[in-house]
Amino acid sequence: MIYLDYNATTPADAKVVEAMLPYFSDNFGNPSSAYRLAHTSLKAKEEAREKVASLIGAKPNEIVFTSGGTEADNFAIKGVAFANKNKGNHIITSTIEHHAVFNSCKWLEEQGFKISYIPVDKYGTIDLNKLKDSIMDKTILISVMHANNEVGTIEPINEIAKLANKNGIYFHTDAVQTTAKVPINVHNMGIDLFSLSAHKFYGPKGVGALFIKKGTKMDEFMHGGHQEKGMRAGTENIPGIAGLGKACELAIQNQYAEEERIKTLRDKLENKILNEIDEVVLNGHPTNRLAGTLNVCIKYVEGESMLLDLDSEGICASTGSACTSGSFDPSHVLVAMGVSPVTAQGALRFSIGRYTTEKDIDKVIEVLPRIVERLRKMSPLYKK
Repeated sequence: MIYLDYNATTPADAKVVEAMLPYFSDNFGNPSSAYRLAHTSLKAKEEAREKVASLIGAKPNEIVFTSGGTEADNFAIKGVAFANKNKGNHIITSTIEHHAVFNSCKWLEEQGFKISYIPVDKYGTIDLNKLKDSIMDKTILISVMHANNEVGTIEPINEIAKLANKNGIYFHTDAVQTTAKVPINVHNMGIDLFSLSAHKFYGPKGVGALFIKKGTKMDEFMHGGHQEKGMRAGTENIPGIAGLGKACELAIQNQYAEEERIKTLRDKLENKILNEIDEVVLNGHPTNRLAGTLNVCIKYVEGESMLLDLDSEGICASTGSACTSGSFDPSHVLVAMGVSPVTAQGALRFSIGRYTTEKDIDKVIEVLPRIVERLRKMSPLYKK
């Protein structure tokens, strides 16, 4: 199998799995209990909290564990919205956010909040001038992702944070795709809320974290017990949290070590596709994007058909976000970037990671032109 869908998820590192195993069996205690067995779980949780904080430049007491990036996004947006509605009811976001942010904002509109969706340019970069013009007295939150999960474009969040801070507005960024991939220090960058998910950087699925800067006015998200200082009720997923902590520890040790190798593989694949297949559109910023992300639209063929043929060759890729898999609608990200809905149907995303080899890339280059040629023969629209 050739796996080229690292933006969707990553395999858990063997050291991560090893760190998790004791908390399924021998050290299974509930960290909220009072006896010694429980203290082992509590210690593992707090050590993991320190490792998450260290990775992103936060303080341990600013980290709240969640079930993943989606919950962290929901927590950040809804928590700020309802805690600050006496100040205002206006939230600013972009047109290319992950559905965890996008649909949270849509739901808040039904609750009486006003949402401004700021457009992006053809590369997927948010329009800072329009964002600035959208700020009003009742604006309480700006939420813009750090890098887009589909096309990899990195957003100017330093500038957005400065704008938010200047106007007394909370700033949240969905950093699920950038954590452990690019340098991050939440305090130096002026970020108030920051979402991450373990399974995007070789940790387990089902666990993530939300950074909440000290002093941020937030409503609790889950109601029940006193866990996570009352902010997020429910017995903690200690094996998952231990795995998240280990993934953060490994990321600190090896951060950016493979970025250049991954970028070289991506560029090789990109150049070959653009040179050997006609009528291909490169999506995302040509340089200011994640090293491992390549998104293209291959005209006159459907992305789903290409995926099936690639899968038959043992190659795993995607048409965009895994969270929208199964939808027949064109990518809202590509449409927001000005790609026509028809062209967007031919989207393919390859995302490269730690275990990708040059041999893997050569295999894709070998089979993809043949797949496209076969599918285009069946298209009445394609003329070579």
